[in-house]
Amino acid sequence: MILDEEALFSNKQKITASTVSTNVLDLGKREVSFGTPVEIFIQVSEDFNNLTSLGIKVQTSMTENFSSTVDLVEQTILLANLKKGAVSTIKFLPKGNLGYMRLVYTVTGTAPTTGGITAAIADGTEESFHNV
Repeated sequence: MILDEEALFSNKQKITASTVSTNVLDLGKREVSFGTPVEIFIQVSEDFNNLTSLGIKVQTSMTENFSSTVDLVEQTILLANLKKGAVSTIKFLPKGNLGYMRLVYTVTGTAPTTGGITAAIADGTEESFHNV
């Protein structure tokens, strides 16, 4: 799979508390949910410890500073699945893009001292129909 730097939310971002993705993507004021599904690829870049689970939420806003946000979709990954190399995807973004998009990482349980995520909009993830 090829990741585009301009579609990267997080690049081996350390997650030791609840936080937002390093990068905010400017997707313009067009709807991105029509046509070919827009997938978000999420890979654990460093084993997590301590926490119970990690929530990953996609937020959109009309402004780059996210003064007013709308949540589009969320998933929760349990600690057992937060080992280096583990891959998860958000299969498609629902309707509602307002222009800017980011991820929100929410730690549940004890704050981790280790753990990292790489996440991006991607095409042709390993679980795609091309591998059937």
